[in-house]
Amino acid sequence: MGKKFLIVGHGGMLTNWPTTETRLQKFRGLRTEQKTGAVTWGLNHLLKRDATMLKRQLSHLQTYLGEIKYMTRLPDIIIIVDQQEEYTALRECITLGIPTICLIYTNSDIDLTDILIPANDDAVASFQLILYKVVEIP
Repeated sequence: MGKKFLIVGHGGMLTNWPTTETRLQKFRGLRTEQKTGAVTWGLNHLLKRDATMLKRQLSHLQTYLGEIKYMTRLPDIIIIVDQQEEYTALRECITLGIPTICLIYTNSDIDLTDILIPANDDAVASFQLILYKVVEIP
């Protein structure tokens, strides 16, 4: 997922979903072209300048969209580990009506989340265990 949010992406990613989806399609297309060799990267078929620009664009898209590259629609639910850090993502979820599961620590606002799990959001082992249990399939 994006550079800023582990699960949600950059601020505005959800509320600007049509734009995000267009960028994801462009990213997938460039990756496919690169993998299949439809565009010969840096060889005779492309000028060196064009190949460099495409590589730079692909790198930029990978940085910001690489972790959500398989996302095809808005999520049904979002898990937020640090409510304070991911406040923008939380507000987007509220705006769009997407339910949230938040790991709540003493400095969190319990009124902003749909499902809360009391936990220390600073302890990596704590939220790894909780997230593992949340996604565990019986």
